[in-house]
Amino acid sequence: MSTAVAGSRDDGDRAGAAVPPDPVGALAARWADAVAGTSYVPLQPDELQELLRGLLRRLLAALDEPPVRQGSLGRQVGAALVDAHFTNPQSLSQTLCVLLDCGPGGGGAAPSREGAPADRRWQALVAAVAEGFSAALQERALREQEEILAAATAAREQAREALHVSQERFRAVFEGATIGIGIGDLEGRILDVNPALVRLLGHPVEEFRRRSVQEFMHPADVEQVWRLYGELIRGERDHFRLEKQFLKSDGESVWTDLTVSLLRDGDGRPRYQLALIHDVTALRHLRRQLEFEAQHDALTGLPNRRTFLAHLEAVFARAAPDARAGLCYLDLDGFKAVNDTLGHEVGDQLLVAVAQRLQSVVRDRGLSVARLGGDEFVVLVPGTSDSAQLVALAEEVLAAVAQPVQLGGRRVEITASVGVVERSIADIDPAELLRAADMTLYWAKADGRSQWALFEPERDAREMTRYRLSSALPAAVAGEGLLVHYQPLRRLADGRLHGVEALVRWEHPRMGLLGPESFVGLAEESGMIVPLGRHVLRAACRQAFSWFGASRSGPFVSVNLASRQLRDEHLVDDVRAALSDSGLHPQQLQLEITESAVIGTDPLTGHTLDALAGMGVRLAIDDFGTGYSNLAYLRRLPLDELKLDGSFLRGLRSDDAADPVDVQLVGSIVSLAHLLGLTVTAEGVETPAQVTILRELECDAGQGTYLGSPADPADLGQLLDPV
Repeated sequence: MSTAVAGSRDDGDRAGAAVPPDPVGALAARWADAVAGTSYVPLQPDELQELLRGLLRRLLAALDEPPVRQGSLGRQVGAALVDAHFTNPQSLSQTLCVLLDCGPGGGGAAPSREGAPADRRWQALVAAVAEGFSAALQERALREQEEILAAATAAREQAREALHVSQERFRAVFEGATIGIGIGDLEGRILDVNPALVRLLGHPVEEFRRRSVQEFMHPADVEQVWRLYGELIRGERDHFRLEKQFLKSDGESVWTDLTVSLLRDGDGRPRYQLALIHDVTALRHLRRQLEFEAQHDALTGLPNRRTFLAHLEAVFARAAPDARAGLCYLDLDGFKAVNDTLGHEVGDQLLVAVAQRLQSVVRDRGLSVARLGGDEFVVLVPGTSDSAQLVALAEEVLAAVAQPVQLGGRRVEITASVGVVERSIADIDPAELLRAADMTLYWAKADGRSQWALFEPERDAREMTRYRLSSALPAAVAGEGLLVHYQPLRRLADGRLHGVEALVRWEHPRMGLLGPESFVGLAEESGMIVPLGRHVLRAACRQAFSWFGASRSGPFVSVNLASRQLRDEHLVDDVRAALSDSGLHPQQLQLEITESAVIGTDPLTGHTLDALAGMGVRLAIDDFGTGYSNLAYLRRLPLDELKLDGSFLRGLRSDDAADPVDVQLVGSIVSLAHLLGLTVTAEGVETPAQVTILRELECDAGQGTYLGSPADPADLGQLLDPV
């Protein structure tokens, strides 16, 4: 037997029941309890739970659908509630309370995904449920209106044959309808109203009949209402529909969905007007609340990223051709440490406090601040004159944020960094302005805590070039973009070839031939240095074999290793594979490493050096003198060669003006290196005088433009001959 759902389930049954087998069932029970008694639903309690369990499963499944599909599925669930006879707005209110409480982070049945994106997907889905409920409820009301109009029309058409029956039928519909109905003549006099309209507006029937339609017009009614009403009275339209306010007898306003139709007589002449009035105050309030939540940050109440971007677009669209605008893009310093040490609740309180302080700074200026997400905020300043205005604002913002905050008995101190950008609107678009502010913010953070940085186009261009190079580097490594040039290392005693150093180049499609200084640092930052180094190693071994063959005593090829390569656990295998594939003898390969890469070596690095030396590969310290310059430490490593940095040779450029201190210093290093069993190659040899002095100091080899510049392999035939 169908019964109304009234009240909660029996407490005894609940106390004795087993634990719900799944969280969906538990949430369905909570939902059923919440909506019990809010609407007349012809279902038993267990049937109601089963219905809601099915709707919950549909919502959970929708989380994995694309956003457009999620909205459609959410609206279908809202419509299903109305189809099940949940027609009271209180049913929707209770439903939203349950569903929003159970979302990600709420402890309910919805998947507990980490992060704000899952929250936003669940909230968007619940909003779609509300939208579907509202639309279905209005459609239900419209169907009732159409039924009423159909009944009225049928009553008029059948009046001659069954006037008494049709009048009774119309009266039954008129009196029993759940929406307000009013009938008036063309002069606007109200002839009759039904009980639902009496309850809605609070006036007795007699008062309605003493008043005219015009007296119920609301002061806030727009001109469109009067225009539509006039067209209907003149017979120019048969009906109109809109949302309109009415004043109740107690002076309060009520929002309604109003449909006014023109009733004609048998000859088609206008005779009466019929108004159908449905209360949508609760639904309108809910819609406004959902709109606010969609446009504002739930924690701080500030405009969110979407609202800010819309505002920014509007400012650009309305701006004069010569107008300027600026942004102060703010990020809290060390905010993660606050969350990690004091907890996310204190972190949230701190964000609210910062938002309030930012509002206090910008409010008097007529500006607004938005929270873009996390601990990032932004202030838009339209109509600027120069960057000084933005800098002054940034300094005031930093001072306001830096004031200590009392949160739950704790004194919390926080600082911020601000990126400042001020540009002509004609020279930039909204997205580029925001990107420039974001980039400038990172400049400020790189300068330390509580700093601001001003956007510099030239610096930005350099950063963008670095970004483009970094983005294109993986494709260059995988393809044919990287080249290897070679520079000779010559014995100073007889000028014969000691070896060649492999130097990587990048043939960029737009920027031409790039030296290692343009991209090796980027490769180290991004982790691409390992595959890049592997590529150079293989190419160098193949080229060396094509020049020198396989010989234990022939010239070698020297390849630079970055610190990250040295810590790569696959380096030894990569070297072994390069030698095997090329046929090159291990003693014909020299690997150059920097002092900083081996000082304080970890066990893995030490094992790697020993394994390489055990294979017979030569190891050299590159740019000696620019780091720790600790020969006592280096003696414990399996090294073969020391490459002296070119800065030591600057005082040796001429015989007449050679610096005696530099001469003695270089001589001492060469002697100590020889004492440790190392050969010495001097880098940066650019003059004959340097060659003469280094030869006198018994330096083994030299490398520099005087002895040969880096060149393509095809141009290096002459390098095999002595100088």
